Parts: sequence; structure tokens; C-alpha cells
Amino acid sequence: MASVTNSTGFAMNGGSGAHSYVKNSSYQRSALEAANSIIEEEILTKFNIKQLERNCVSIADFGCSTGHNSFAAIQLIIEAINRKFESPAEFHVLFNDLVTNDFNTLFASLPPHRSYYATGVPGDFHGRLLPESSIHFGFSCYALQWLTQVPEAVTDSASPAWNKGAITYIGSSKEVCDAYLDQYSKDIEAFLESRAVEMVGGGLMALLVPGFPQSGGYETDATKLLGSCLNDLAKMGRLSESKIDSFNLGYYFATPQEMKGILEKSNSFSIERMEILDNPRRHTWLSADARVSFYRATLERLLTDHFGDDIVEELFQLFKKKLTASPIYLDPANDKTIVVLVVLKRKLD
Repeated sequence: MASVTNSTGFAMNGGSGAHSYVKNSSYQRSALEAANSIIEEEILTKFNIKQLERNCVSIADFGCSTGHNSFAAIQLIIEAINRKFESPAEFHVLFNDLVTNDFNTLFASLPPHRSYYATGVPGDFHGRLLPESSIHFGFSCYALQWLTQVPEAVTDSASPAWNKGAITYIGSSKEVCDAYLDQYSKDIEAFLESRAVEMVGGGLMALLVPGFPQSGGYETDATKLLGSCLNDLAKMGRLSESKIDSFNLGYYFATPQEMKGILEKSNSFSIERMEILDNPRRHTWLSADARVSFYRATLERLLTDHFGDDIVEELFQLFKKKLTASPIYLDPANDKTIVVLVVLKRKLD
């Protein structure tokens, strides 16, 4: 069986350069803005913590990256909580991401006049990170699609789920899609189990999770085009086919029905609200350069680790060339992704 590349340990591109996550995360920011009013409403009507230790509210952002979008979300949450209670509380915000995340950029970018104390928490959010019953509000935006590992079966040539020549489950066989969904389900369940221990009874958690309206994705998803570029490089002798066969992207975009089914299994959280949001940014994302920079900001470190530095520039140049020649991938009407906003409440023990 070929070795499996998993997504654990590879954060988004750091810094503030042209291919950084800071410069290429407006798509995610737009989804957050679409959710603002709902998150605010849920806090005002359902955030009912009976007793605050030292009058301090603890907020955790799971998957904060370098903070560009996180800071806006945290400010919204704080303002809504302050409106909820007559006497303003102190706030402690915990910014979590993988140990390889660029926390230096995050802390250098903190708002200078912020109304909270800030702490960095490195580690995988699928496991325990924080003390028991220490968090009042949890938040995550565009992070829960990442898996702890690529399903082993998709790189096993003896398995019915072998995903030969492809780097994503999108458009692949039912066996491949099922393997990804199974791993995704396990990871979401692990995330919820960890948060159940860390969150205070009655606390809220708002999750913004990318998804697809139907399982399996769509043929017009650009990651399939990126995979074809890798296969072109293999034909040119720049890398081996076996190198591609041992690589799959470690993320899954669930349907709302799949997500709801997983969440309903939890004995610790109730689903307070679940909405499908339209991301306004997808209707204006027309530039091939912008699309390439987005994928590079999110996938470059993962690709570099598996295929090496020497082919990455060539890969993304080829990707841009194919995007430009294939306007179907740049047509906003063919971007079928959705954003699922879920608000969960920690049940009282």
C-alpha cells in the first residue's frame, strides 16, 4: 500500500505576501459577513450563562489562521455579548490553530485597541486543547472541512476506494466519497467530544462550514483541474505517477443533510439553528489570478511537502493557464459551494 499523506500539520500560508492567507481569504470573510446578523441574534436570544467566574467570558476560535478574519468575528461576538448583559464583562480570547500556523503574524496583527486578552493555543482541534468547563463561546470558520488524515483506502491499490490519478474525492466513485465521509464523520465527532469537555453548560458555538448541496461535489470544481495539472507534469517527466497516486487532499465538503446527521448523534450539544448561506463573494470571483492565489494560499504547504519545492511554481502556472483556457471554471454560476452556519448549545449536565 502506498504511503498516505494527511492534512495534519499543514497550516495556511503565513506572512502577508502575495500568496499569503491574509491576502487571499476574502472569500471566507464574505461568508462570515453573511452570517453576522444570525450569530448576533443567537447570542442575544440564547446565550444564557448563569454564572461567570471573575466576570470573565472566554471565547475560543478553532482554526484562526493568521487572524485576518478571526479578529472581525471576535469583535462581533464581544459586542453582542456586551449588549446581552447590562454590566460589561472582561473577555479572554483563545486563538487556536495547528502548531505550524504563523502565530507571529497573528499576534503582530492584533487590533491595538482591542477589548480582550489574547492567548495562542497551538494544536489540532480534533483533540482536547483547553481546561474542563472553561469556554463560554466557541467559533470556527472554514476549518472543519479539514480531515485529520486522508482515508487510507483511497491510496491503497487493492481497495475498491483506490483513487488512482486523482487528488480529490470530488467526482470520484461512490467508494471514494464514502471513505471520505466516514473519516469526516469521525473527525467531527472527535471535535464535538473535545468541545463538550471544554465548554461551560449553556455555552454556544457558532460554526461556519463549507459544503455542497449534494454529495460527491461537482465536475466544475477547480481542484479537479489542479489534479489534471499534476498528471500533465507526470507525463512531462517532472514527477512520477506513483507520487500522485499516494496523494489526496485531506478535506471534505459535507451536504447539509450529512452535517445534520453527524451533529444529531451528539449527546452533549443541541442544534439551535442551522442555515444555508450564500457567499456573495462567489458571484464576483472572476479572475484566474485571484483563483490561483486562493488555492496557493490554502494548499501550497501541503503540495510542497509531498511533491517538493521545485514543481510548485510550474504547477500553479499551468493551473492558471488551464483556468484561463477553461472559462467554465471561472463562471460564478458553476461554483456550487455553500456555507452551512450551525449554532450549537452545550447541554447542561
